[in-house]
Amino acid sequence: MLFHVNKQQTSYGEDIGILLLDTETPFIQGDVGNAKSYTYPVRYKVVKGLTVAAIFAHDTNLTAAIVDAAKELEREGVKAITGDCGFMALFQQQVKAAVTVPVFLSSLTQLPFISQILRDHYKIGIITANATALTSDLFTAVGFTDIEKLVIKGLDDTKYFYEAAIAEVGTLDSDRISEEVVAASKQLVEDKRIGAILLECSLLPVYGFAVHQATGLPIFDFLTMIDYVQSSIVKRTFPDSY
Repeated sequence: MLFHVNKQQTSYGEDIGILLLDTETPFIQGDVGNAKSYTYPVRYKVVKGLTVAAIFAHDTNLTAAIVDAAKELEREGVKAITGDCGFMALFQQQVKAAVTVPVFLSSLTQLPFISQILRDHYKIGIITANATALTSDLFTAVGFTDIEKLVIKGLDDTKYFYEAAIAEVGTLDSDRISEEVVAASKQLVEDKRIGAILLECSLLPVYGFAVHQATGLPIFDFLTMIDYVQSSIVKRTFPDSY
């Protein structure tokens, strides 16, 4: 088999490219920003200036910087591009139009799929970093308009999650955050119509198991989405036998 060089690449085999916020939060295993969260190589690129405050403010002045970063990832050889914040839904359409590889910047892109696999009267619970900033335009950007099906619980009124992910104090108490996330999930499922939970924030896959244990519901997050897309662009082979 003959291979040809891509002169714009310095390394190979990183099929998933990940656009990162410009943050100072520790990324532990299970976080989108920790490469040990994956069983395959990924390639990261920080978008300078795309801070937590900017993304929560829906600052579209950063659109060009995000598009440029995505184009750079594509030139470097990635086969699909995601992000590390559900609020990157704001830029989904612009980035998708700028590159030729699949783009799924936000965990919220799973909403149409989740809605389709649940009974019609079921609702989707969302645990988000910031309930106030999670506005309808973000759902519209990922092709989901049935807002009445959503029940949203924010973590912006917590202590430990807020300090780590929003205030960026530089430390992260995972045990305490797990307690806060599980408490939020239990509040959500007080609504008996909820059939699944989506963890919006890229820090939250760490706590998906605990949320599942507490609620018994299907739990979707950034990693369920990234693993799903990766499995579509890197296919398994099977032996020709029973």
